[in-house]
Amino acid sequence: MIKINLLPHREEKRKQLKKDFYSLLLLAAILGALIAIVVGAINASELGTQTDRVNFIKKENGKLDEKIKEIVNLKQEIDSLKARQQAVEDLQGDRNQPVYLLDELVKYTPEGVYLRQLKQDGQKITLNGYAQSQERVADYIRSLGGKSEWMYKPELVDIHSSGLGQGRDAKKVYEFSINVAIKRPREKEDVASGAAAGQAQDKNRPTPGH
Repeated sequence: MIKINLLPHREEKRKQLKKDFYSLLLLAAILGALIAIVVGAINASELGTQTDRVNFIKKENGKLDEKIKEIVNLKQEIDSLKARQQAVEDLQGDRNQPVYLLDELVKYTPEGVYLRQLKQDGQKITLNGYAQSQERVADYIRSLGGKSEWMYKPELVDIHSSGLGQGRDAKKVYEFSINVAIKRPREKEDVASGAAAGQAQDKNRPTPGH
């Protein structure tokens, strides 16, 4: 006897396929959510680690900034102490400066030049006097600029003809004013040290042909 199944098996099959499809979608959604949660947790952990590192670096940079400020302040204090020490040394050295200057003026003031006033302002002196001729003044300036160990950069401020004395004793002279810079003892020592070093280098320099 032949049996005929009259049930809508095709419809049942479609329903089963739909059911299986929705089950797969649900499973995929659950897996996707789990993956997202795991990835998010990993990213959050890495972000937290990175944040900790950044905070640590900021903290260490802050410490370095404080140390740099301390070093800068210490350097400023050292420079200030050096400046004070130099000022004290200059004061001690400048005590004998007038003696050296007077000795130099006596030594390099040529015949026919007479000084009537000397005025010091810091590291500059102004010389006022009389000369028998303009050539005497020119010789005086050359001596101060090229021979003196304590004075340099002489500058003629003024020179003009003038009369000295009255009546038959009156003489025609040239009244002049000269500004000249003066060296401190330490500056003179620095120049001497530089010259000695230059001479030592010249001695050690090989001569041509050797």
